[in-house]
Amino acid sequence: MNILVTGVTGYVGSRLVPRLVRQGDTVRGLTRDPTRTALDLALVTGDAISGTGLAEALDGIDVAYYLIHSMEPSSHGGFAVLERRSAENFGRAAAAAGVGRIVYLGGLVPSGGPASLHLASRLAVEQVLLESVPGSVAFRASIVIGAQSRSFRFLVRLVERLPVLAVPAWSEHITAPIDERDVIELLARAATSDSVGGESLDAGGTDVVSYGQLIDRIRHHMFVSRPTVSFKHLRVTPIASRLSALIAGEDHALIGPLMESLEEDLLPRDGRAAELLGVRMHSLDAAIERALRDWELTEELVAR
Repeated sequence: MNILVTGVTGYVGSRLVPRLVRQGDTVRGLTRDPTRTALDLALVTGDAISGTGLAEALDGIDVAYYLIHSMEPSSHGGFAVLERRSAENFGRAAAAAGVGRIVYLGGLVPSGGPASLHLASRLAVEQVLLESVPGSVAFRASIVIGAQSRSFRFLVRLVERLPVLAVPAWSEHITAPIDERDVIELLARAATSDSVGGESLDAGGTDVVSYGQLIDRIRHHMFVSRPTVSFKHLRVTPIASRLSALIAGEDHALIGPLMESLEEDLLPRDGRAAELLGVRMHSLDAAIERALRDWELTEELVAR
């Protein structure tokens, strides 16, 4: 099968490509900067926002993975405008090229609908892609637990660098973090499964925890003792998110929208994704331990 993976320089794309190659697929990548990837695959230089390179990248492709997320500020209306434009360009080009399926990875949505711009944008992209190519598949995932996941790394850095873990009100909201290995397996199997065409599926892990409990699990596996102070009436503010980004050494343009998404419970609607695709999910503890072990293969964890 001929497969296009966008976002090959990103976290999920760089892990998906080797999995697809192992199962015998011919994989092509689309990237704005070919020098940023060490993966051994054919690359097309292009940009979904402007539409350049899409026709060449999608030529002869059976399945296309859409793993593009824009969190960059813009004078043209912000990342939500850029994300929608990118999805519309890609969807039109995929349909014109005769692509049979687009596989998209977005974010879990609260039961009452997205309240944050970040999650609303992900949902809008999902709708555009499913409408463009009817046989497509959209996954919605919460925090991915992996050594290079920016959400996971953000939490690890907070545990490492804060002598006292001060957690605001959003720490009581709950979600279902998912192991990196499980996300990759779901994505890979979705390319050929007849049972998921046209579906929007939630990809949640086996454990439902609050964000405060997730931080505590990470702290436990890092063998770190940190007193925790809970501020139940403290809401996420631009100042709080900027401070957290500074402590973790992260870009506020990324952390700010992500922290806004923590203001509500983010739970899977059901477990159909794993059932339909026959994926046995890892526990949260196994995911955290694996992620920390992978982290230490290339980078020291000061607190562990």
